[in-house]
Amino acid sequence: MNELLASVFSGLIIDENDTYYFVQKNGLTFKLAKSEGEHSLGEAVEGFGYQNQKQELCLTTEIPKSRKGHYAFGEVTDSRRDLGVFVNIGLPDKDIAVSLDELPTMRELWPKKGDRIMVSLRVDHKDRIWGTLADEKIFQALSKRGGETLKNKDVSGTVYRLKLAGTYLLTDDFYIGFIHPSERFQEPRLGERVNGRVIGIRPDGALNVSLKPRAHEAISDDAAMIIAFLERAPENQMHYTDKSSPEEITQMFGISKGQFKRALGNLMKQRRIEQKDGITKLIKESN
Repeated sequence: MNELLASVFSGLIIDENDTYYFVQKNGLTFKLAKSEGEHSLGEAVEGFGYQNQKQELCLTTEIPKSRKGHYAFGEVTDSRRDLGVFVNIGLPDKDIAVSLDELPTMRELWPKKGDRIMVSLRVDHKDRIWGTLADEKIFQALSKRGGETLKNKDVSGTVYRLKLAGTYLLTDDFYIGFIHPSERFQEPRLGERVNGRVIGIRPDGALNVSLKPRAHEAISDDAAMIIAFLERAPENQMHYTDKSSPEEITQMFGISKGQFKRALGNLMKQRRIEQKDGITKLIKESN
């Protein structure tokens, strides 16, 4: 069975019921959902073979981009501490596991739900399909060289490699980006989507990227104090708003109401906080 799983092949429709066609190949029978299109008995049909969550042999004509020898981004749907992370590659009833052996040693750097990682597929000796991470050569082949015109441009991309020397990402425009530890406040996760700016071009055409704001975008000390207060507050929220009295603000934060309002305005403009029903709340970063 091994050679058919995670592969594209043609099989013969030998039977059907109200819900499925049954496709035979090399003595094995695969279920093909009728919702994917109309076929007839005796017809040859091409599809992608896999086992679903119930360990049933299935065929889909909606062939995923990730398969043996083919790499594509998939969205992380879940994780298990003892196993790894699960990725949606487009199969209707199965997510693919990526082993913890391929993930960062520090679990806080594992991809989270909604992150993206680039994987191909492999099948082990027990006929289990696994996702395997793309290596540096794959990203180099996908990327293009950057030029000086990109300097100081804003870029967005997906983190694909974590090293002691820094973080590597593939930008939306298919440039390789490198983030030195000094150009970030914290280390991004594998698969995390980040936004930054180009601060230089390396000789190999990769972009040096900073995740820190430009000088004029940096938040004030007052705003930083408010962020720190909210990060430590229960549910990351407080009952102090731009409607609070000057006395309350001075007593709690040691600054004037004018300073407080300017700091709140700056943070709301940057979508770091929101105000609703008399509460100021920290907006969690989404990726």
